[in-house]
Amino acid sequence: MAILYNFLIGFFGALIGVIPPGLINMYAAKVSMKEGRKKGMLFSIGVCVTVMIQTYIALIFARYIEMHPGIVDVLQKVALGIFISLTIYFIFIAKDTRREFRDRDTYSKTSRFFSGMFLAMLNLLPLPYWIYLGITFSVFGWFSFSQPELWVAVVAAGLGTLSVLALYVQFFRARNEPQKFKMNMNYIIGSITAVISIITFLKILKEF
Repeated sequence: MAILYNFLIGFFGALIGVIPPGLINMYAAKVSMKEGRKKGMLFSIGVCVTVMIQTYIALIFARYIEMHPGIVDVLQKVALGIFISLTIYFIFIAKDTRREFRDRDTYSKTSRFFSGMFLAMLNLLPLPYWIYLGITFSVFGWFSFSQPELWVAVVAAGLGTLSVLALYVQFFRARNEPQKFKMNMNYIIGSITAVISIITFLKILKEF
């Protein structure tokens, strides 16, 4: 049962995190339109490899936190400051992600797999996102940090990410106008971090 829970949390956690239109998924759609679905899928697989690495690192750190409950209180306060700072940055400071992402032809045609990995590395949000999910669901007994179950969650996160990117690659064709579907991803990220900040703040208040 623990394996099933880990798979569902990993898959749907990634699904929810990737499904809003943003730089990575819209770029995957752009690659598909310009260079074909195969290149788009190759780019998406590269993204998924990075996502799985980030998820594994985040869950290992979450497991360490769970095994040392004494540092949870301190980390909650640190996390609150970080998430508030991220909220301010993404909503008020960060540049608009709806701007056209320019390619260099020599780069884009050499290896879409590695360009997908590189672009995903620029997005560090999965690290705090998976730490938070892992600890939260673990408290309710719905997530296991045991080695087999942890790897199931990591693979499920990759599959969830790939599923969303495959939809973008498949259905955003040249006849579509991606500009109509684009939104500033920074506002979405800022909203997510704002919600997490409020939840963390309420948890800290509850402990007083």
